[in-house]
Amino acid sequence: MAAGRTRYLVSYDISDAKRLRQVHKTVKNFGWPMQYSVFICDLDPVEMLILKRDVGDIIHHGEDSVAFINLGPPAHRGRECFDFMGIRAALPTSGPTVI
Repeated sequence: MAAGRTRYLVSYDISDAKRLRQVHKTVKNFGWPMQYSVFICDLDPVEMLILKRDVGDIIHHGEDSVAFINLGPPAHRGRECFDFMGIRAALPTSGPTVI
């Protein structure tokens, strides 16, 4: 039986412009950008390990910060964990986007 997908909010603060671009490109391969450094990623456990490995290979662990926030299963009807002010970002409905 395959493991289910989990929705993560991935956010980062990278101090170097080159690493910032590399992290952005990497995370974009796994999810949908909400803002430049904030992504929604629906991942299974293996994809999460790959994302963390790939990002970990790029960042400077003493200068940069990356947060992986578990939001639970991808959105179900009636379950909305986002509240917006201003323009509401379009959220993914679910499913893999790993490239």
